[in-house]
Amino acid sequence: MDAILSEWHSVDPGPSARGEAFHTIYFGGGTPSLLPPEAIADLLGVLTAGCQPGVNQPTQGVDVEVTLEANPEDVTPDAARAWQRAGVNRVSLGAQSFDDNVLKWMHRSHDAARIGAAVHALRGAGIENISLDLIFGLPKELHRDWDRDLDMLCSLLPAHCSLYGLTVEPRTPLDRWISRGATRAPDDERYAEEYLTAHRRLTRENYEFYEVSNAARDGFRSKHNSAYWSGRPYHGLGPAAHSFDGTTRRWNIRAWEAYRRAVAEGRSAIESEESLTDEQRETERMYLGLRTVEGLPLAAASPRRPSPPPQFAALVKAGWLYEHAGRIKCTPEGWLRLDSIVNDLAMQTGIQQ
Repeated sequence: MDAILSEWHSVDPGPSARGEAFHTIYFGGGTPSLLPPEAIADLLGVLTAGCQPGVNQPTQGVDVEVTLEANPEDVTPDAARAWQRAGVNRVSLGAQSFDDNVLKWMHRSHDAARIGAAVHALRGAGIENISLDLIFGLPKELHRDWDRDLDMLCSLLPAHCSLYGLTVEPRTPLDRWISRGATRAPDDERYAEEYLTAHRRLTRENYEFYEVSNAARDGFRSKHNSAYWSGRPYHGLGPAAHSFDGTTRRWNIRAWEAYRRAVAEGRSAIESEESLTDEQRETERMYLGLRTVEGLPLAAASPRRPSPPPQFAALVKAGWLYEHAGRIKCTPEGWLRLDSIVNDLAMQTGIQQ
């Protein structure tokens, strides 16, 4: 708390100099639900101090989306009520699976029953904007029933859900297990099959996939995440936090103790920064646009040509892209190949990556 508040006071120009109201606040990138509820309230009070009443004050203005990431085991009726009083109006729950064996394999502290209890506690406190995260593409030997997980998710009627495919990061326990043959890497075919199954099922349940990994009921898109995908500026606080002002990306010192010491000594918490070139911004606009349901204008995929790039027709024929009302959009199958699609279009349009 001391470190976060010190960093904020060192960078906050004040409401008059800031010139723009906050639209979203997001507590995430760790386990903020472990903080005492009064700490969440204190942080929100400081972050919104002096801002326009009803616009910046989460406790007064419902237009400001305030999200808290939480583990199901941290959600109690008392905690949920305290979060709601503090101004939290959206909670993202890391459910991951409704299979107890899978949760044990993931070293999660909660069981499947705890997910439903957390959802009921949040609703009882008046927080209806609830998002549930699920992971797909798990090793075959776990015998995870993906259809059942989707059934359980839909039965809880969350306003929003996020689906993340399992990835193998270097030097993680999963990486070590695979290297010694204790388990196998995710299977690409099953990965794609489970993603498309979820897409079909959630669409039938009146969820809209408004982004490659995110689906929401009408009116419940994540405003915060949507701002990232539209290229809007944001400011991050804390170790490893990232910020973006529209042209330059900055990131904080990752190691906690080094971050804490820098802030305590009055030094900048920023570890490094990167200013994007025109070409990088062009590629990023293409990537961010195609990962959303809105897609991007046809002209944006061929900024230096009067007509679509030759590769576009091949991608349409493959069933990965389509054109609608002058915009290029990905199909669900195309979203599975987003990186390669953007690479192909960038190469055809002459953008240097």
